[in-house]
Amino acid sequence: MTTADAIYDLRGLKCPLPVLKTRRRLSIMESGAELWIETTDPLAVIDIPHFCSESGHVLLASEKHEASHRFHIRKG
Repeated sequence: MTTADAIYDLRGLKCPLPVLKTRRRLSIMESGAELWIETTDPLAVIDIPHFCSESGHVLLASEKHEASHRFHIRKG
């Protein structure tokens, strides 16, 4: 688990914005760096794993929370 201040908060954004913002954030990070994101978009449970797979990133964890979903990604 991670601290709340280390989570990229994408709650309230609808498809395709969570993936687009995640792509942008990862683009400025070094290879091997890790990112936690949190989203309320119900399609993110499909879109984020697909994005990681297609872009060469590793989805380390996917966690369901009460009103959101968190993803832990390692940049490829």
